[in-house]
Amino acid sequence: MSDQIQETIQKVKKESAIPAVSTVLPDGSLAEMVYRSEENRTLFCVSKAGELRYESNLLVSGQRLVPFSPRNNLLTNEVVLFPSEAAEYESEQALVEEIRAFIHRYVDVSPLFQQIASYYVLFTWVYDAFNELPYLRLRGDTGSGKTRFLLTAGSLCYKPIFASGASTVSPLFRILDEFRGTLIIDEGDFRFSDEKAEIVKILNNGNGRGFPVLRSESVRGREFSPRAYSVFGPKLVATRGYFQDRALESRCLTEETGARKLREDIPINLTAEYKREALELRTSCLCFVF
Repeated sequence: MSDQIQETIQKVKKESAIPAVSTVLPDGSLAEMVYRSEENRTLFCVSKAGELRYESNLLVSGQRLVPFSPRNNLLTNEVVLFPSEAAEYESEQALVEEIRAFIHRYVDVSPLFQQIASYYVLFTWVYDAFNELPYLRLRGDTGSGKTRFLLTAGSLCYKPIFASGASTVSPLFRILDEFRGTLIIDEGDFRFSDEKAEIVKILNNGNGRGFPVLRSESVRGREFSPRAYSVFGPKLVATRGYFQDRALESRCLTEETGARKLREDIPINLTAEYKREALELRTSCLCFVF
């Protein structure tokens, strides 16, 4: 009988838990989700007054928050990336230099844009402290290194969401609203896309706080109900041409690619070492947030 009671209690707890990736606790502590793939485990890393602790769940205003499951499809397929812990770093300037060196090692962009990208990576980790933000955009032809830049710089950003494989725009609204991370879009030329209006709404509304996108959705297959999705957040975009929307064009810090021959020391393939280095930098960036 006691075993049945325990199973019932655990089932109720599981059903009442709310998945979350980050939150601010009533005492001012910051909590961010971490993902340890080798352990097949997710936790909350909680920071207060310089002290860190790791929790499997959090009680906030009477609600029990839990991190997303380590078996979540978006995590196992590396659609969204997380740090594994918060690791100390030498100084902010040293961290910026490590990020710059990582980008330089794997992709060829101008020194100015390399520096801008290094600071933008750190900016993504604290973007919610701002009301407006720009996007990073690379514009150039095929083979000029746009995708490599998105993979390299994007893997260091705050909760990067690699969304280029989305067959429709619909999942992007939900992922952005749930994870509140950095949206990364390759081949962002939407001129002939049926989804042009919706994807441009995400990009046009996403650079300022307080401008959610409204969508009408069916409730249990019956009536339609309006739903607001938050799309505010940093974004990395690669395109071959210019955006038709001049307002969207003005939101981008753009690097023109393909004007010169790529450096010969750039690795052709991204190896496991690249992923390890990126994970280490994400752990330092998480400590930077705290």
